[in-house]
Amino acid sequence: MGAAAIWDSARIGAGWGADGPQSGYFPFWLGVILAGSSFANLLPILRGRGEHAGAMFVTWPQLRLVLSVLVPTIFYVAAIPITGLYVASAVLVAYFMMKLGDFTWRSALPAALATAVVAFVTFEIWFLVGLPKGPLEDMLGF
Repeated sequence: MGAAAIWDSARIGAGWGADGPQSGYFPFWLGVILAGSSFANLLPILRGRGEHAGAMFVTWPQLRLVLSVLVPTIFYVAAIPITGLYVASAVLVAYFMMKLGDFTWRSALPAALATAVVAFVTFEIWFLVGLPKGPLEDMLGF
């Protein structure tokens, strides 16, 4: 991931221009940090040393917890072009609250709707940044 960020940032310009940093400047350095820290974590494993040498990388309960976040997030990203960002985000927040936070739908639904409304007002009205919208926003005239 770090190498991909470095490569793509270099492609679009990762230097310092006359008017400040180019569009790839910050992603480039984040990619360098990510690649460097990944290599620093990989090096002891490649050498066969360290306190956990030969141990499993992840246990099944740990992997299950990671997948319980990763799989819904994949569905969330896939739903954005269909439902729009705000509806997909509200569903994701409600799902995580109920599934991982043990909230009831009575508390998860208002929180999810509030999250979507605050995001909509912040980006669409205050910052005037258009994010992906779906049929609901079309029905409401946005």
